[in-house]
Amino acid sequence: MKFVVPGRMAGMKRRTRVLICDDSPIYREGIKAVLREEPSIEIVGEANNGREGVEMSLQLAPDVVILDISLPVISGLEATRRIKRANGRIKVLMLTSHEKEEMVSRCLDAGASAHVLKDVPPSQLIIALKTIDEGGEYQNHGPLRKTVSQSARSLRPQASENHLLTEREREVLVLIAQGRTVKEVANLLNLGGKTVDTHMYKLMRKLDIHNKAELIKYAIREKLISLDP
Repeated sequence: MKFVVPGRMAGMKRRTRVLICDDSPIYREGIKAVLREEPSIEIVGEANNGREGVEMSLQLAPDVVILDISLPVISGLEATRRIKRANGRIKVLMLTSHEKEEMVSRCLDAGASAHVLKDVPPSQLIIALKTIDEGGEYQNHGPLRKTVSQSARSLRPQASENHLLTEREREVLVLIAQGRTVKEVANLLNLGGKTVDTHMYKLMRKLDIHNKAELIKYAIREKLISLDP
């Protein structure tokens, strides 16, 4: 693990401060070589596992963390969750070799602002990094990815970016939207009725949904349930 905290001269234009987290030294060097070609980007440090990535993110508070999804000690997904819980201002750019819909959704749902394939041209990496630093979200181009992006974003709470729906909350959401009663959901998930009610309250608050009808409309719109018999 190594890092530096570069100083900034008065009057200098703001540079995007980036932390790189990848367990491959060769790949880290490749990323650094790409980023150093962009004068508006400042590399503040590098880590070689998920735990170091989280610790250094808290120490350095970079604008963007570039994370490999497959990290030792702590996975890239878990590192992203911890970083976002500790400091929601930090943006995460997730690097992965997977472009399947499920993986894109998991990255965005964990709190990443960008999902970028490892084999993209260097220019695309820079564009993705700049896009999320300016408050946007970025995924590899394509209609499928756009749909996934919208669906995954909708699972994020509107009131706070630091909390996400839990897996249990998603299960309750889908079952209720399918027309199950609280008692049925409780039996299916081996939970108490009051526990199901608690999950319902939390997920509806996070999604800013106020009744069951809205919940069903939401699930249909986001294709979490099907209208087919």
